[in-house]
Amino acid sequence: MSARRACAALLLWLSAAVASAAPKAPEVDADRLHALTAELRCLVCQNESLADSNAPLALDLKREIAQRVAAGDSDAQIIDFLVERYGDFVTYRPPLRAGTLLLWLGPPALLLVGGALLWRRLRESQGANS
Repeated sequence: MSARRACAALLLWLSAAVASAAPKAPEVDADRLHALTAELRCLVCQNESLADSNAPLALDLKREIAQRVAAGDSDAQIIDFLVERYGDFVTYRPPLRAGTLLLWLGPPALLLVGGALLWRRLRESQGANS
């Protein structure tokens, strides 16, 4: 029985030694990490930010962002890395350029077309009532 206790004590001591020797993740500013992930779109959920998403890809991206923050990368460097890797869709505010023109002009164009169709239908219905 004492051999079992000695073995258990040795295993406990070894596990404590290994746990204390394991490299610890560097401290990351949680507010900065949350602010940065709130600006980025989850690629799986699409209408949810990385900060709010629990999708496996989102968790991987949050881990990657935390490592880059700990390594000293600026927010702009991290966003540039993600845009290079996943495209402009990863940001909620993509830059205005030829490739993203539809993202910027599409919603106002749809609003104008819808308004014009509504206006036309109202005029037609008023003409039919006269």
